[in-house]
Amino acid sequence: MSGELATITLLGLGYLALLFGCAVAVERGWISSRLTRHPAVYTLALGVYTSAWAVYGSVEFAAGAGFGYLAYYLGAAGAFLLAPVLLVPIQRITRTYQLASLADLFAFRFRTRWAGTLVTLISTFAVMPLLGIQVKALSEAVNAMTGSKAGSSVALLFCLVTAAFAVLFGARSSHLLTRHNTLLATIAFESLVKLGAMLALGAIALWGVFDGPHQLQQWLASGEGQALVAQTPTLDPAHWRTLLLLFFTAAFMMPHMFHVTFAESLSRHTLLQASWTLPLYLLLTALPVPLIWWAAQQTAGTPISATAYAVYLVSEYPGVGALAFIAGLAAASGTMIMIALALSGMILNHIVLVARPPEARADLYGWLRWLRRGLVVAVVVGGWLFHAGVGRHDLITLGLAAFAGMVQCLPGMLALLYWPGANRKGLVTGLAVGSVIWLWGLWLPLFVPLPALWSPLPGEPVWYQVTLMSLAANILALIVVSLFSRTSEGESAAAEACSVDAVIRSKRLPLQAATVADFTAQLAEALGDEAADREVSRALSALNLTSEEYRPYALRRLRDRIQANLSGLMGPSVARDIVDRYLPYRHDDAPVTDDIHFVESRLEAYRSRLTGLARELDGLRRHHRQTLTNLPVGLCLFGNDDEIVMWNRALAKLSGISGESVIGAHRDSLPEPWPTLMQNALESSSVTLYQQAVRLHERDYFLTLNKATLDGDDSHGGSVVLIEDHTEMKWLEDELVHAARLASIGQLAAGVAHEIGNPVTAISSLAQNLRYDTDDPVMLETAEHIQTQTERITRIVNSLVEFAHGGRQSVALPRSPVELARISEEALHLLHLARTDEAVRFHSDCPADIIVRGDAQRLIQVMLNILGNARDACAPDGTVTVSAGNQDGYAWWCATDNGHGISDAVRHRLFEPFTTTKPAGEGTGLGLSLAYQIASEHQGNIEVASPPPGQSRGTAITLWLPLYQQDEPPPHATDSDC
Repeated sequence: MSGELATITLLGLGYLALLFGCAVAVERGWISSRLTRHPAVYTLALGVYTSAWAVYGSVEFAAGAGFGYLAYYLGAAGAFLLAPVLLVPIQRITRTYQLASLADLFAFRFRTRWAGTLVTLISTFAVMPLLGIQVKALSEAVNAMTGSKAGSSVALLFCLVTAAFAVLFGARSSHLLTRHNTLLATIAFESLVKLGAMLALGAIALWGVFDGPHQLQQWLASGEGQALVAQTPTLDPAHWRTLLLLFFTAAFMMPHMFHVTFAESLSRHTLLQASWTLPLYLLLTALPVPLIWWAAQQTAGTPISATAYAVYLVSEYPGVGALAFIAGLAAASGTMIMIALALSGMILNHIVLVARPPEARADLYGWLRWLRRGLVVAVVVGGWLFHAGVGRHDLITLGLAAFAGMVQCLPGMLALLYWPGANRKGLVTGLAVGSVIWLWGLWLPLFVPLPALWSPLPGEPVWYQVTLMSLAANILALIVVSLFSRTSEGESAAAEACSVDAVIRSKRLPLQAATVADFTAQLAEALGDEAADREVSRALSALNLTSEEYRPYALRRLRDRIQANLSGLMGPSVARDIVDRYLPYRHDDAPVTDDIHFVESRLEAYRSRLTGLARELDGLRRHHRQTLTNLPVGLCLFGNDDEIVMWNRALAKLSGISGESVIGAHRDSLPEPWPTLMQNALESSSVTLYQQAVRLHERDYFLTLNKATLDGDDSHGGSVVLIEDHTEMKWLEDELVHAARLASIGQLAAGVAHEIGNPVTAISSLAQNLRYDTDDPVMLETAEHIQTQTERITRIVNSLVEFAHGGRQSVALPRSPVELARISEEALHLLHLARTDEAVRFHSDCPADIIVRGDAQRLIQVMLNILGNARDACAPDGTVTVSAGNQDGYAWWCATDNGHGISDAVRHRLFEPFTTTKPAGEGTGLGLSLAYQIASEHQGNIEVASPPPGQSRGTAITLWLPLYQQDEPPPHATDSDC
């Protein structure tokens, strides 16, 4: 190896080693992440567009077309200046559906693997000449600088090192959409090297050769300069426009540019920022090109080969050749790295995996990763082999062949964004027709001479005619076939998703999988246990869902997210096949409607981009939505499949169930009593269900439900239920009814008191006379009992009268000390005097030291009513247990039975007058109402539990009374008494 060859080889390897060092520094955090994730790094990474064509080919192009070389830069600048209407919509689609390449995008939109495969093949054929440019530029630069013929071998060495870099820092993850901060930072560094080298070469040309702009102007005005300008051809306007179109397309549709622009972008804001920063970078890169060309010609004295310009002034300016070589190596290596990564993913997803779908493997990710790494190396080596086969062609020929091939995808891209009527048949036909013309006219002639195609424009360059013919045939076939063929339902849905001004209208379809665990189990059949678990976990994390999720809406979102993630892993076609097969929808007979909640969530995310009438309509939608959300009445909206579409704030507050947790759930999944309540309302023949009794938050509520059915041509169907809380209204109505009953009882009590007063008085008199008429102890005891019971009758009548007057007490509150155990035993004794045939057993356990404040006789009346009801509720062999205790200044007395219990129908009105569960003629329904009144007069309370805690049946009624305090004033103490 000659010294010059060794030197240039070591120089190239040294630069590539610097790239490795830069990548390691970023990888290990030696460079701040704030710097590596800065938007400027993304802009500089987009500078990968300036390949070896920009460093070497632009000078060659300037020699043959003058300022026409600017088309290369202006076309790309135009594409990014149109970012808001062109690039941002593509970014939205690729990010939403995890699409990593142009083939992914076409396969997703046109719902056919043929679209992805065909685009991948076209991209591969189009990229090969571009890779050939990189290898050829390096090879010829080495040959020109060393004077040897070993440039191709040195270029192969550089290609292999570049492939190793791509594998190490770009193909570590099996997911194509993993952002490679290390790789982007390295490509950004190379863009800085290219820009710095080009500006330095331009400065050397301007001030080193011409001694400033003034001398340059003089040289251009001289005979030599004018002769050079006169000899330089000018670009025809038609050719100029066609070149602008080719470079416009290449700027965002070449595989490596698509990958950097959309798969590696930080955000929409970053892409919009690049819409002006990248054109600025391209302008700075383009400025030195004519200066370098003029300086090379002025120094040589005679015209020199454009590809040899890298060594101009080498003898007079040492290091200039090395600087030009480094610029070319930076441009070529960066382009090869990104092309290899992008194209390997396309080939893997749309050729390899389509031909051999993935199977359930223990290490699916590792298998995909090694496949991709092998393809990365194959792409780079393929570029070198392509150069070896077509090395006789110049850079311009190779470049135009590449760019004319890539423009075949432009009609499909525009249809994807702006024409929902385009379908897969039209796309495939257009691509096939246009590609055949391009391959025959420009690509295959790079290897072997072929008969010329029909020449509609004699005298025009072949590239120009082939580009126009292939593009025209492509567009015509796409339009005609799409117009006269049927568009499938899947394509229509995908067209809505891809359309610039459309929001996806997802359908509410039922899934066969009912839980997250079902997702994991079913996916494991296709991906293996480890991969299935990881993909489900990734999707749950991205959606902020838990593994306990059960709502149909959430499961549909989970399915969509898994499909999107798998799309980034193995392409949309394979991902769609796997998800459709292993996570299928159920095909029920129920009508399929739009997923309104999902549509609204998409509108919320999209509304910042709405303008004009669409913005006004969205504002009206939001106003109506807020109106329903903030209604003071509970509102629940059901779809035709009983899926909950809306659950407003009032209903969330009433039920204690947040809307976020139930939106998208099925009605039956709600906690009781809501499923039963809603079902009763929806199935009722009446529009209104008035005051339904329910138990919520440990208390009784009365809810009124109103329903309406949503139908009509403009409706999505379903039903709406309004829930009003009428608990307070129910209490008010009960008070009114109670007042009316009290009035009736008052009239009855007055009559009863009048009618039985005299007989009771007579009985009392006779009982008193017996004391004087006999000395028999038994008769005297009987007379005493008769006297006691007549007094009790009198007190009961008086209590009934007081109760009828609304509980107004005619005497002061009772404050006498009463032994709870004594009055309990008295009540039990009186109950035994009833001499019933029922063998109900009574057990009493009342401590003797509990003293309450009250009227003993009236409290006995309360206990008698409670114990009598407990006895009547028991079977003949039943048991009633009486217990007592004290707590927080109150005494409690509880009667617990093991009877049939109290039904829900009467529990809420148990203490109302005339409420009874006994057969007609066996009870008046006044016992518990009187007991409740007496307990209230004693500042106590009565509680009912049916069944009691720890029992499956029966009832426990607890009487709470205030304990007697020793320091209480006398019962009738007044200020005058003190």
